[in-house]
Amino acid sequence: MKAWDIFSCQARIDAKPEVVVLGCRTMRPGNERGARATEVLLDDADGLELKTLCRCDLLFTVEKAKLGRRRGAVTPARQREIGRKLIQGLALAGM
Repeated sequence: MKAWDIFSCQARIDAKPEVVVLGCRTMRPGNERGARATEVLLDDADGLELKTLCRCDLLFTVEKAKLGRRRGAVTPARQREIGRKLIQGLALAGM
């Protein structure tokens, strides 16, 4: 399974067999770049060994049973940033 980012109300996660996740990509040293307008950069502050770009305009529904081990915990500030960029990236504010 690829790297995914899950954050939500725990009761909601526990109640459903699937979760919606962001598409994230681990950046190897020498292949790093800054985040684009609809991306958030995660790093060691989030418990990750390597910098990871998460696309806030690319969502997947996956079965929880198919997710691997937990790799880190997204900081509250980055959770808010992801929320803002989800709204921006999916053009939800204009609906």
